[in-house]
Parts: sequence; structure tokens; C-alpha cells
Amino acid sequence: MAGSGSTDPVAAAFEAQRDRLRAVAYRVLGSHADAEDVVQEAWMRLARQDAAAIDNLAGWLTTVVGRISLDLLRSRQARQESSYDGVPEFVVTADDWTAEPEEYVALADSVGLALLVVLDSLGPSERLAFVLHDMFAVPFADIGRILGKSADATKMIASRARRKVQGAGEHPATPGREQRAVAEAFRRAAVGGDFEALLRVLDPEVRLTVHTPGGVFVTLGATEVATRARSFSGAVARHQPVLVDNLPGYISWREDGTPLSVMSLAVAGHRITAITLLADPHRLAAMHLPGSA
Repeated sequence: MAGSGSTDPVAAAFEAQRDRLRAVAYRVLGSHADAEDVVQEAWMRLARQDAAAIDNLAGWLTTVVGRISLDLLRSRQARQESSYDGVPEFVVTADDWTAEPEEYVALADSVGLALLVVLDSLGPSERLAFVLHDMFAVPFADIGRILGKSADATKMIASRARRKVQGAGEHPATPGREQRAVAEAFRRAAVGGDFEALLRVLDPEVRLTVHTPGGVFVTLGATEVATRARSFSGAVARHQPVLVDNLPGYISWREDGTPLSVMSLAVAGHRITAITLLADPHRLAAMHLPGSA
């Protein structure tokens, strides 16, 4: 691994590019852990090259990071499409609103959560082209070499992505603290089995939709939903606050680190009006969830 104190000129040159490469991979992938893995893989590939034969090291490294990131994006998409063709996926992003961790704050500052939701809706080529060109000013010809397309075709891909991204301002604002507080009140009441507290935070006409391997099941009404919600704790080691399609929600993790469920909560007028729960192990395993290994 390249180290900041290394006297190796190749390692030193790589370290000079590390922060920029990490930023590129982070914005393409939306994950610090994945970005670190991509940058480390780029270093390993550089170490196997004759660095003296590389005319533009910064450009070479950007290309390598772009290709690795693109492969990872395509791999994610292939896993989802092969298993759940035609089934809509949840967009799940980190949202530790009580602690406001560094990753959450950094992502909100550098990308914006509404924009992140839009980026997650782009195809791998669109996302890479938009991030590299619009955020890092990489020329279309260089991006085209990563995508295996001409500069003109790459420009069209980026333009298509840009049109989608321009609608980011129309997305609902990130949930406020009040909505999150209602979501947290629901979680605490469900875990504690407090039926009366559940009724206080549930709208009388609340709708619970549960996606399971056996199909989709719907429960209507606060009393029925509260009864089912008391099983929310289950075999759960922890509940991780997240945004699910830009709504407050939670991932429930088992002791062994596998996800048990993903839940989103729609809040209006201090009450929860709709709950969507994904409890399909196969779909959960194929999703890229924040906090997963």
C-alpha cells in the first residue's frame, strides 16, 4: 500500500493524487468504503505498471478509477436486474440524523441528498459521464475511452444524464428533524411493544405495505398496523437510520451483520401515513446498503 512517508517516487506521485481519486470514486459510487477499495485497486494496478511509460499519470489514474467504478456500478445493476426484473428498487442512503457523522455531512455538502437520489437513478454510463465531466471537468474524449465510446457519443450520454439531474431541485426536500422525530418515536414504540404509543404516531388510515418472498401484503388502519408493528424488533441487533427514496426509514440488521429489513415511513401532520417494509432476503442481499460490509 502506498504510504505518505514512502520515498518511492511512484508511491509519492500516487499519494499526491489519492484525495482527488477518492473524491471521484466517492461521487460515482456514493460510498466511502467502495471509494477506498477502488483507490486501493488503482494503486495495485499502478504498482504492476512501468510508471515511466505513463505520460500523464493523473489522467491514467483517473481512467483506471473510472473503469473500476464503472465495473462496480454495472455489477450492482446486473445483480438487481437479473434477480428482480421489473421490480422497483428502493434507493437507500445513509441518514444518521442524530449524530450527523462525517460521511453524511460530507455527502450532503458535496453532492446533496436530493442529487444523490437522482444519481442513483442513472445508468452506470450516465452516472460516470456526468460525475467525471460535470464535477471533475474530465474531457469527453477521456471519458469515452473508459466507456468504450466516441467523444460525441459520450457527450450525448452526459447530456442525457444532465437533463435527469436538472430535475433534482423538484425532488422532495430531505426530511426535517420533525419528520425524523416522528419516525424515531415509531421505532421506539415498536421495539418496546408500546401499543398506545404506536397509536399516537400512526394516522388512523395508515397503510402498511410489506414486500416478502411470497408477495406483497397490505395492512390498513392504525390498530391493525400497530399490532403488526410490535414485531418490528424481531431478531434485530441494531436499527440504522437511513433515507429510503428520500423518506425517513431504518435498516434492521441481524447479529451476523445481514439485513433483516428496510423500512420507509411517510410522515404528514405529525403522524405516519404510510409504511413500506422490504423483508425479502434475496432482494436485500442484492442491494447496496449503507453500513453493509
